[in-house]
Amino acid sequence: MNSLPQLVIFIIGCINLLMSVTILFRIKQPASPVLWIVKAVPTALSTILSFAGVLIVIVGVILSSPIVMITGGGSALIYLIHIVLVTRPPNPATGFEQAFGHSWQNSISQSNRAHFLTSRMVLRLPEGQEPGVEQDIVFYTIPDSNRQLLCDVWQPPEKTARSGLAFIYLHGSAWYILDKDAGTRKFFRHLANQGHVIMDVAYRLFPETGMIGMVHDVKHAIAWMKTHSSKYGVHPSRIVLGGGSAGGHLSMLAAFTDKEKQFIPTDLTTTDLSVRALISIYGPTDLEDLYYHTAQHITTRRKPGETKKSRSSATPAWIKRKMGKNYIRLGLDKMENTVENLQPGLLPPMFGGHPDEKRDVYSLFSPITHVHSGCPPILIIQGEHDLITSAKATRIFFRKLKDAGVPAVMHIMPQVDHGFDLFLPQLSPSAHSALYDIERFLSLW
Repeated sequence: MNSLPQLVIFIIGCINLLMSVTILFRIKQPASPVLWIVKAVPTALSTILSFAGVLIVIVGVILSSPIVMITGGGSALIYLIHIVLVTRPPNPATGFEQAFGHSWQNSISQSNRAHFLTSRMVLRLPEGQEPGVEQDIVFYTIPDSNRQLLCDVWQPPEKTARSGLAFIYLHGSAWYILDKDAGTRKFFRHLANQGHVIMDVAYRLFPETGMIGMVHDVKHAIAWMKTHSSKYGVHPSRIVLGGGSAGGHLSMLAAFTDKEKQFIPTDLTTTDLSVRALISIYGPTDLEDLYYHTAQHITTRRKPGETKKSRSSATPAWIKRKMGKNYIRLGLDKMENTVENLQPGLLPPMFGGHPDEKRDVYSLFSPITHVHSGCPPILIIQGEHDLITSAKATRIFFRKLKDAGVPAVMHIMPQVDHGFDLFLPQLSPSAHSALYDIERFLSLW
C-alpha cells in the first residue's frame, strides 16, 4: 500500500467483502446466535452494502489500486447476485399461477393494487399513513384464573377504504419466549394501509401450557375476531391466519384441525373455527424433522455413562430485556427453574421425550400429519438456509398439500435464513420480496 488512504479503503473493502461472503454459507446447528446475526446483517443491508462496494471500486480507480477495485467489485457482485436471487418470483411449479390459474391477478381490486409494492426490489418500504392501533385487548380469560390473553388490533388509517379482511398473526416464539409486537410494526403498518385489520396475538407459552393449550389459544383468537368482526369492519368469513416460525407452525396446526375434537376447546365445540386462508413464514411442518435439523439429538441427549450436566433453565438476559414488563405479564418469571433445561425451542421437555420415545406425540403436533383436501389455501415462505426449519421438509409438505388438492404457493428464497423478514425490514430485499407475496396473497380473499 502506497498511502494511508489506500490502506484505509482496502481495509474497508476487505470488511465489506468478508461480510458479503457470509451470505453464501449455510449455518448448521448447533450454532451460536452470533453466527445468525453475522449472516443476517449483510443479508438485510445487501442493497446498501452493494452500493458501498461500487463506491470502493470507484475510489480504487481514482487511487489506481487494482487490489482495492477487486475487493470492492467482489463484494458488490456477491451482494447484487443475492439481491437478484431473493427478489425473483417463486418457481413457476410452486408459484401463484399453478395454484390459482394464469389470470389470478385479475381478481385483485384496483384499490388494493394502489397500495402494493410496485416491485420486489424497493430501496425502502413506503411509510404510508398512520394506522389505528389498540393495544392489550383481552380476547380470552383462562377459566378459573385471572390469566388474560391479550392482543393488539391494527386498523386501517381513517381515509383508507377497508378491505373487510382480518389477518390474525401469531408471533415467533420457539414456543417458549417473546410476545406480540415483536419486530412486526413495519409489516403491520404496510398491511393496514391496504385496508386490512391485523390481530396480533399473544398466546401462552411453554411451560405455562403445552402445545395443545397454544392451539386452543389460537382457536379462541379466531372465535374472538369472528364475534367482533362487525366492530372492525371485517367479514367473519374473510379471516386469514398466519405467523412466523412457531407462530407459523401453530397457525397451520390450528387451521388444519378445525374439525378435530382434541384440538378444539370445550367452550368452542359449536363455533365455526375455519379460516379463509393461511400464511406460514418458515413455520415448522414436521417436528421430528425439526428435532434432527436443529441437532437436538446431539444437544439434548447424554451419551452412555455421561454425567448429568447442571444447566440453568433461566431465560437469557437479552430476552428479558427485550420483553421488559411483558416478561412478568406472561408469567415467565414464575416458570424459571420449573423444567429441566428450559431452553427455547427444545422439543423433548415439551413432549416428555425424544422422537423414538414419543413418535406419536411428535406426529400429532406436526402440521404435515393433518393435511387433508379441506385445508385452506396456503402461502408458504421459507429460506433455503433456514437453520431452524428445514427447506427439505417444507418441500415435502408442499407436495403433500398438492397431492391433497389444496391450493398452495411456496416461495423458497436462496441464501436466506430464519427470521429474515424481521431484521431491518424497511431495508431488507428478502423482506420486501416476502411482503410482495403476502400482500398479493391476502388480496385474493
